Amino acid sequence: MAAPRRMLYLKPPGAPDLLGHELKSAGWDVHVASDTGQARKQISEHEFRVGLAFFDGYDDKAHHEVEEFFHTSGHVEWVALIAPVCLQSSSFCKHILRMFHDYHTLPLDMSRLLATLGHAYGMSQVKNLIVAHDGKFGEYEMVGTSPKMQKLFSNIRKIGSVDAPVLIAGESGTGKELAALAIHERSARAGGPFVAVNCGALPTNLIQSELFGHEKGAFTGAHQRKIGRIESAEGGTLFLDEIGDLALDLQVNLLRFLQESTIERVGGIEKITVDVRVIAATHVDLETAVKEGRFREDLYYRLNVLHLEVPALRERQEDVELLARYFFEKFAQEKHRNVKGFRRDTLQTINEYSWPGNVREMINRIRRAMVMCENRLLTSADLGLDRRASQRRLVTLEEARTKAEKEAIQVSLRSNRNNVSQAARQLGVSRVTLYRLMEKYQISPQS
Repeated sequence: MAAPRRMLYLKPPGAPDLLGHELKSAGWDVHVASDTGQARKQISEHEFRVGLAFFDGYDDKAHHEVEEFFHTSGHVEWVALIAPVCLQSSSFCKHILRMFHDYHTLPLDMSRLLATLGHAYGMSQVKNLIVAHDGKFGEYEMVGTSPKMQKLFSNIRKIGSVDAPVLIAGESGTGKELAALAIHERSARAGGPFVAVNCGALPTNLIQSELFGHEKGAFTGAHQRKIGRIESAEGGTLFLDEIGDLALDLQVNLLRFLQESTIERVGGIEKITVDVRVIAATHVDLETAVKEGRFREDLYYRLNVLHLEVPALRERQEDVELLARYFFEKFAQEKHRNVKGFRRDTLQTINEYSWPGNVREMINRIRRAMVMCENRLLTSADLGLDRRASQRRLVTLEEARTKAEKEAIQVSLRSNRNNVSQAARQLGVSRVTLYRLMEKYQISPQS
């Protein structure tokens, strides 16, 4: 289970202590500051992702000092807990709009406040991911905290450490090229070129020349020698996307290159030695293609020395909202309107939608919605999902039981301060059974 999330609670002297026990019970590590000076000191000593600020009134004279504090602590996602009278001040409302992730008015609704704090924490995670990855992998990064993505990241690190052909499988839009680039970046060839070729996008009559190059006069229009993609990847990595679309006659030439590490340009007779690592990707089942005679068996085994599976978005449900918030932040600089985020019912729709186009579809929908939206918060209609309620993913009984079992274990461990014996007694199972279930769901009492 996750470690307690650290929060800074800015609570002026005399303000009622409404939250301490409830926040701690919900898994928050709360640090209290009575003024902005103490808050600055706390921020300098600890890493906070979320802050909660209590306002029982608002003094316009102190406006600039307070605003300056929240402006300089912008890496913290702040939530305001306010008395209704505060909303009578227009300057206060503008301050909340500019500086705060969200606000919550008294009287206290703990369940709603906890949901707001959870969303703020998730947004902070997204911002940290952007800082860590921005610009590293192109249009969109590999983002995810789900067990399947953690396993993918682990496999990428392992595969990157060796120099052998790789076959990456996964549906369209899952990020197979990003996985290939991540392998390249973690390999001994990282200093060399990364050359990507989409085998399904090139006309059949051009693929031979594109891959292997050609000599001057090799065919009509060949006015000069051309270096092919394979040769241009010398010392680096060649990424062959949609390898399943490669024609059978070209599969023979590619197989020869993999066996001998040499090529011949079209119209040439010289054998050219090329030092290249090949990573191929496919969205089709190549084993089935082999059985049906559409793909050479010997080439399949040459390419499939190391295998990597990129999961579909619907298979890592825990990452859906995180990705949506991540892309919103990433494309925020492109928006032309005052769009601040998603409505909560929109986030629910995003979580329930099956995403057949995977991450690529999510990027397109969010990017388009942010440009076209005329409201402060994105709606399901803005994303084009309002008519897709029938496409919501139905949860099976097995999935529902799994989710309930996992949540019960996490709650019990949290309430028993990670004491496995006490949690087992509370759940009515043996310690051995609980340990087995914790291993099954990848729950660690120390994590």
